[in-house]
Amino acid sequence: ACPSDEAETRQLLSTAFAQDHPVAVRYPRGAGVGAAVSAGLDGLPFGQGEVRRRGRGIAILAFGTLLHPALAAAEALGLSVANMRWAKPLDLALLREMAGSHDALVTVEEGCVMGGAGSAVLEAMQAEGLVLPVLQLGLPDEFIEHGDPGKLLAGVGLDAAGIERSIRVRFADLLGGSAGLKVAA
Repeated sequence: ACPSDEAETRQLLSTAFAQDHPVAVRYPRGAGVGAAVSAGLDGLPFGQGEVRRRGRGIAILAFGTLLHPALAAAEALGLSVANMRWAKPLDLALLREMAGSHDALVTVEEGCVMGGAGSAVLEAMQAEGLVLPVLQLGLPDEFIEHGDPGKLLAGVGLDAAGIERSIRVRFADLLGGSAGLKVAA
């Protein structure tokens, strides 16, 4: 499970507790975004994500805390965003929906690209016979220095501006001719 904020962490921990098998919940160190946490211990559907924003052309599949910068980048570009919530089991129905209604996908995760959630998306797409361009955004396959998580993520292009910039560069043709030239700071 890959919760996006404090509230979802609590909900996914409740979901994990209700299972009769092992469940891992991944959440990074540091402060959350300040999401309001409900008093109850209601869980979420096991293995299911959700569409958080409907847009055009490109869908961002966000895993974990990078949902929030992905939403900001999507807002600037007019894109769709799915909060995948689970790396395993991957929500295949949501993946099929996003792949079937968009021209390209972007996976965003706060883990290594190599062998990470984006790789699982590519493997699932291959198994399902889904063929479309995919941009994987995540950490490089190397040790990352210790420090402020926000600064470190920005340094590897995993803040809202970096996500937007990467999408503009990779998918300039899908966004319109001048999209690759206009990059938010």
